Amino acid sequence: MMSPGVVVPKMDAARGNQLFASKGCVVCHSINGVGGEDAPPLDAATMPSPMNPFDFAARMWRGAEAMVALQREELGDPIELEGQELVDLIAFVHDTDEQKTFSEADVPSRIKELMEHMPDENPHDEGGYDAKE
Repeated sequence: MMSPGVVVPKMDAARGNQLFASKGCVVCHSINGVGGEDAPPLDAATMPSPMNPFDFAARMWRGAEAMVALQREELGDPIELEGQELVDLIAFVHDTDEQKTFSEADVPSRIKELMEHMPDENPHDEGGYDAKE
């Protein structure tokens, strides 16, 4: 039961699908083998079920320092997310049906260009974000 005054926004996995590519999450993370390898894959089949969006957000928070450093390095700036965008991304990461539609064709050309010019080293190998935290 939610406390009075607390609103849980409606989750939109289809919008999360679009955001995953357009915001640049795909530069470091992959879904269906599409995307980067610097951070853990986010395939729904590997996510805990039932999904708890607060646990996922907490895990992101614990990895925030490493994620922001990677975003600055690979995207030029940290990814800015509104609350609704985060909720939609969380929905996408946990939706196997919506993830089936995700392919390289969904990645905008400007993001593909960034991915093609990335260095090969993996900063997560040196104590960065761990999806199991």
